[in-house]
Amino acid sequence: MSLSRGIGSEEYMRKKTPKNAKYDHIKTRLDTGCSLTKYMARLEEIRTNYRYRNDEIFKRLKVTTFAQLILQVASVSDINQLNRGEEDGESHALHDGVSVESDADLDSLPDLTNGSPVTLPASHSQAAGYDRDVCPSARSTLLSVISGVGERSQDQFNQLSSELVSSPAPADTCYPDCPYLLLDVRDREQYDLCHIISAHSFPIAMLSRTMNPYTKEVLEYKNTPGRIIIVYDEDERIASLAATTMCERGFENLFMLCGGLKVIAQKFPSGMTTGSFPAACLSSPNSSKGRKCSMIQQPAQAAEKRWRFTSEELAKIQEQLEEMPIPSSSTSKSRHRLQCKQSGLRTPALH
Repeated sequence: MSLSRGIGSEEYMRKKTPKNAKYDHIKTRLDTGCSLTKYMARLEEIRTNYRYRNDEIFKRLKVTTFAQLILQVASVSDINQLNRGEEDGESHALHDGVSVESDADLDSLPDLTNGSPVTLPASHSQAAGYDRDVCPSARSTLLSVISGVGERSQDQFNQLSSELVSSPAPADTCYPDCPYLLLDVRDREQYDLCHIISAHSFPIAMLSRTMNPYTKEVLEYKNTPGRIIIVYDEDERIASLAATTMCERGFENLFMLCGGLKVIAQKFPSGMTTGSFPAACLSSPNSSKGRKCSMIQQPAQAAEKRWRFTSEELAKIQEQLEEMPIPSSSTSKSRHRLQCKQSGLRTPALH
């Protein structure tokens, strides 16, 4: 038996697995490494959706990073609101459970009020305010007079307290201490048709003003530690100009959202925006077949001016974020070496 004789036939090596058109739009989430196909697809995506320039002076923010920022801000806001509710419940319990002052404390009040102003402790003011209706007595009336709370003012105070309890703060307000300020630099008409939730309208024409080119929100976030300003448009045509102008004028915490609404329509077609996407964002060939059809079938509707995401929208963003491929560590290392080689830097040793 000769050793040169092979096992099997070469036709089995040339045979290709048949493809099913039904599953062409499904992609794996695990990045198994670099390949020429992935590299060419990445170049085509950059050429189609992004407009990189060598002389950019502003920083970029990926859409996926912005989605993670939205989820984190919403979760922190919910935790703070829950803690605030627990603190309010404890304070109401304390007010409801306050007892009447001891006779020694109450009898000592007339000796302290001989022509001199009196600063009552918190317990005395609580007894004068809340427990006066529960335990009416001569001593409680004396405390009310000393603290300056009469019958008329007490009724007004009770009415004001009931109004505050019955009308809580509106839910659709800006997140307290929000770390980002989102600016839509398109025209106001385009903003009214579609925009990202929690975005403020800031047309690029505002930068041409000689007096008061910035709004109150922009001035509050400008170069503030722990806060950033994010500008976006439809396809980076206007946002890059606005970001360049604002960086030249001293904005150091400015970012531009990569791809704008065009990339959001591909990666987050639902949950992140309000209104109907522009036609230019829906005609992208890189969008998956299933998502493209679902976006076209959506009826045209005007955008709502909202500052917070609902729980359903946050769930959709989280779901779409989990469907994206997970980059492996080997891919990130090879990409780091490639960037260092292109920039002429020496590749550091990776341990």
